[in-house]
Amino acid sequence: MLFLTNDISMQFKHPEILYFLFLLVIPILVHLFQLRRFKKEYFTNVRFLKEISIQTRKSSKIKKWLLLTTRLLLLAFLIFAFAQPFFKAKDSKNSRNDMYLVLDNSFSMQAKGQQGPLLQRAIEDLLAHLPENQNFSLITNTETFWNTDIKSIRRELQQMKFSPLPFQLESAMAKIKSHQPQTNKDIVIITDAIGLQPNQLKSIDANWNTAFITPKAEQKNNVAVDSVFIQQTLDNFYEIGVKLSTYGEANKGIPIALYNQEKLIAKTIITLEGKQKIMNFTIPKADFHGYVSISDNSLSYDNTLYFSISKPQKINLLSIGDAEKSAFLSRIYTSDEFNYSNFNLTSLDYNNLEKQDAIILNEINDVPQALQTTLKTFAEKGGNVIFIPSSESSISNSNSFLGNFGKMQFQNLQQNEKLITKIAFNNPVFKTVFEKQVVNFQYPKTQTNFGISTSNPAILSYEDQSVFLTSIQNPLSSVYVFAAALNKKNSNFQNSPLIVPTFYNMAQSVQKTGVSSFIIGENNPILIDATLGKDEIVSIKNEDEKFIPIQQILNNKVKLTCTDYPQQAGNFAVFKQDEWLKNVSFNYNRTESNISNDIENLLSDFTVKESIENYFDTLQTDRSDNNLWKWFVIFALLFLVLEVLIQKLVK
Repeated sequence: MLFLTNDISMQFKHPEILYFLFLLVIPILVHLFQLRRFKKEYFTNVRFLKEISIQTRKSSKIKKWLLLTTRLLLLAFLIFAFAQPFFKAKDSKNSRNDMYLVLDNSFSMQAKGQQGPLLQRAIEDLLAHLPENQNFSLITNTETFWNTDIKSIRRELQQMKFSPLPFQLESAMAKIKSHQPQTNKDIVIITDAIGLQPNQLKSIDANWNTAFITPKAEQKNNVAVDSVFIQQTLDNFYEIGVKLSTYGEANKGIPIALYNQEKLIAKTIITLEGKQKIMNFTIPKADFHGYVSISDNSLSYDNTLYFSISKPQKINLLSIGDAEKSAFLSRIYTSDEFNYSNFNLTSLDYNNLEKQDAIILNEINDVPQALQTTLKTFAEKGGNVIFIPSSESSISNSNSFLGNFGKMQFQNLQQNEKLITKIAFNNPVFKTVFEKQVVNFQYPKTQTNFGISTSNPAILSYEDQSVFLTSIQNPLSSVYVFAAALNKKNSNFQNSPLIVPTFYNMAQSVQKTGVSSFIIGENNPILIDATLGKDEIVSIKNEDEKFIPIQQILNNKVKLTCTDYPQQAGNFAVFKQDEWLKNVSFNYNRTESNISNDIENLLSDFTVKESIENYFDTLQTDRSDNNLWKWFVIFALLFLVLEVLIQKLVK
């Protein structure tokens, strides 16, 4: 049954009780009985009271009409109260929706808002304003809680840690879609929207009732320690470069400190100008297992970068080719840093190849199939390969060899002289060679060269922008490919100042000479020199954490893959049982460092609420029926009191 008032429908939970409105006829009948006409009888001794009597009768009629009205209204309001009238909720169709909370606990939520760190404040608001009887599912960057309530996960929320994984909206939406896909859903996404892209919003189902709550940081400035690398190698020292990135306005006077095994090595104040700054430190050429740290007033997770540098070991290097043409290599790869040897193809012992860190194929006309297969396996195990073609090389044979490593093809031999004029200064081969970019140097040249078809960037280029030197990269090693023979008849490259740093850096094994600093979650493999028995495994640990990585035995080496471990950044060591093998370091990805965002335009097509409290207050208002029975009871009592007052006060 509906009661229409001003186009708003009032409904009753028990409309059958309204039939009792027929009882209103009872006080009406009683009233009519009491209002029957009086018969006039006049007595001599009371005639003087006639006028007073007429006035009393009129007053009595008014009193009875007032009593009838109050009794009718009293009874009517009581009947309406028992029928329990209400106005239906505005959003009643979604009142049975399943609720899903998506909480971003990435590192950008460390930023401070008006009431503290964004994540901590969001958790406090959930604990304070989420109804205790509300059933919901909670999805964070790392954990999922299905069909729970706020009491059940209070402790987990209070102990929640920041996740090294960035906020992935598509992943959360995929989990929600797979969980009870047929039900209607309320989705509440609590995130600062750092790193959120428009294409990620397409993963939200248009049929869901979705709302964003976007806590905002008070300041958008942040400084991050991006990376550490070896800037220059001296006789007894390393000069390392620490790269800092500034987001927002540059901060002046940032303290920076360098530690080795928790021992302070250097400390200074750095003035930041521009978006990037490289700070140089000089450390002994020995094992280093420490970190560099800064102090700023914004995010803390990117203020420390852990890294390890191993004491230099001699690199095992072998060249295959004519001894006379390879003589220049022995002058580059000196005995103090390299174990260098050269063999003709006919005298090559294949058993020696797996012991090398780098192998050079120097102007071999044709690479035998057995050698191709061996070098493919060699590169997969972390060895660098350097290929210098001969002017008489078979193009089909060279392409067959290069096809083992990636998409790269030789084209026809070109018989014209070319100058080598362009250097890729940011390529790892030259990144630490030049203090500044050189625009005018003594250009080397070649008389003949092969065209190279590849999508890989050039390391050295000719004047016509064609490739002279390029590389094929894999996670463990590199395959370097020249476009021309380097003998003195075909090129003067051996006389160029570029010859030494080019070949020196191409032969370097990252596993032996580089900075060991891995990003958690990027799955970059780690190569360890170790021989494992059938049931032996290696583990990675420090004082706080220990885990066993995925491991693959490669003859005298072990390839480790750490997936999403460790859970916390820090310095670690690799052990075979109790035997120390190598120091490694792990850091969080810096993708959350830029905390500037424009969420107004990004989320313009979605509902955005100011706070968790505001969202649930609005939800409760829109989803709750407006019950009116209490008001009807109040009015019934009011008319009861009014009746009593009429009985006493009206004569």
